[in-house]
Formats: sequence, structure tokens, C-alpha cells
Amino acid sequence: MTAPILEVQDLHVRFPVKRGLFGRTVGHVRAVDGVDLAIQPGETLGLVGESGCGKTTLGRSIARIISPTAGLIRYRDAAGDEVDLTTARNRDLRELQRQIRVVFQDPFSSLNPRMTLLQVIGEPLRNHNVATGSELEDRVAGMLSRVGLSPKYLHRYPHAFSGGERQRVNIARALILEPRLVIADEPVSALDVSVRAQILNLLRDLQEELGLTYLFISHDLSVVESVCDRVAVMYLGRMVEVAPTDELYTRPRHPYTEALLSAVPRPDPRLRDAGRRIRLADDLPDPADPPPGCTFHTRCAYAVPGSCDVPGGAPALERTGPGHRAACLRTDDLSLAGIEPDPV
Repeated sequence: MTAPILEVQDLHVRFPVKRGLFGRTVGHVRAVDGVDLAIQPGETLGLVGESGCGKTTLGRSIARIISPTAGLIRYRDAAGDEVDLTTARNRDLRELQRQIRVVFQDPFSSLNPRMTLLQVIGEPLRNHNVATGSELEDRVAGMLSRVGLSPKYLHRYPHAFSGGERQRVNIARALILEPRLVIADEPVSALDVSVRAQILNLLRDLQEELGLTYLFISHDLSVVESVCDRVAVMYLGRMVEVAPTDELYTRPRHPYTEALLSAVPRPDPRLRDAGRRIRLADDLPDPADPPPGCTFHTRCAYAVPGSCDVPGGAPALERTGPGHRAACLRTDDLSLAGIEPDPV
């Protein structure tokens, strides 16, 4: 196996909770709580979980939009040199951020309505002193063509475009600096179903054409299944399972993954009654005060009192098969239901 393009080790991101007249810190929200992750060159790694589990915070930490509290983020550049993004100096970090770009979730709020497409997409080129003038305009026009938009739109404003077209602009802005790693944060969740397939196909084509690596963040497991090579499942700031896509969807090893898969809609009417919908008890716990032991035990039907809830006993990701890791004390005891493949 080739060396990972990105490795995350024991990453923590905490936000202070302030109260009172003088803003005294009374605690911390553990948005990312000891995450380990590796992404191979050229793959698409899906990151899934409920809203509030820390997916976006993790993605923005990797891009250094947010500064981590602790841990390591090792990035391997095209020359094979390894850099820790958490300790990189501003000058070095600026160069590395050309190679790691983000496609944001909402195409309506992530584009400045006062800027033309030339200004929106060309802004990274100007900020990084890559191109100006006619060269900048030529590069932006070429990128518009690459994402399926006409270069004639250079001087139009975002309000003139549909949601799908605006997301193509978002993608063009992310790729204009020719990055190697793209963090796609819910790139199709704000789009109509009819447009999603077009954007997903565009992302696949661009990955093949440009040799991109994707971290694909989503809560839609149907989308993740169709585009990702591997999937990482996140719960309350921690990784609970990582596996190849087919393996995770058919043979999950963590109860939280089983619950997520049970909610995936089945388009084939012959499969709609197969299995059962698992409805999790209670709401997502407060990330400022997570439960002791396994953080999922308060909602888990398989939890064993006195074992899963022992303070300080949060299970680590352990190998359960080739490329498959899960963080559950009862992995060997449980037979969890996945999604059966559609009949031919």
C-alpha cells in the first residue's frame, strides 16, 4: 500500500463554553475528540454521522480553517515530503492550503453576491499570487468549461444561476489552484435530487481527470455508498468504525453504523420491508459533557451496564478484518444487520 496523502493522529478540537458577565470559561465542547484517520492518494473517503457529530469541524481542521487544540495532521506533498499541518508556519501553511481545498455545503450562502464569477473563482489565484490580468481570466474561463459552464458567464453574478450551477462555481473555485486533496463538505445536500447525480458525476470525472483525492463529508449514506471507496463513521467527535464501503454496508461491526444503515431508503420495492428501522433512544448527548465509557452506550440497544459505561473505558478502534476497524467492546459478540445487495 502506498503512503497516505494525509494522516490524522489523536486530533482534538475543543471550543470553550463561556458564561457570566465576564465570560468565564466553564467547560469545553469536544467537537473532535481523539480522531485517527488516514486517506490514501486517489481515493474517496466518506465521512458520515449525525448532524453535530463533528464531521465539518474535522474537515475544516484538516484544511486549517479551524486550528486544532491538540494532535497531528500529517500531509504528504507531491514530492513525498511530510509536513505537520498543526505546527506549520504561516508561510508554509499558505502554500499547503493551495494543495488542500474545500467545497462548501451551501451554494447559495458560500458565494459573494456582489462578485462576478470571474472575481469569485479568480480570487484564490490573486490571493496566492498565481495569476493576474488576462492570464487569470483565461484560467477562470478554462475552469468554467471544465465544470460544465460557459466561459460567457465570466461577468455574471451568482444570483443568475441555479443551485446546481452555483455548486459548479464552488467546485471551480476549489480546483482553480490545482489542489491534490479536496474536502467536499456536504456538496449535494442543498441541491434538488434531480441535480445531485449531475454534481456527483462531475466530481467523479474531475477526480479521474485531475488525479484528486477526496474527503467526502455527508449524512446521506445512499450518496456515500455510490461515490466512496471507504467510509469512516463518526459519533460525538470520535471515530467508531472505518471500513471499505461494500464491507461496511453489508457487514457493519458497530451498533451505531447498524442504526444509520437501517435508515437508508430502499428504491427496490422488493427490499423495502427487509430488515427493520432502528430508532435510537434519546437525543445526541451534549458534546460538552459526553457520557462515560463508550459515548454511544446511552442510545445503544446492546450496551451492558458495568462494562460499556465504565468511566475512562472508551473503546479504541480495533481491527476486525482486512481494512476494517471498529470501536465497540462487544464487536465479537454481536451479529449486526447491514444492507443486502440489490437483487440482479
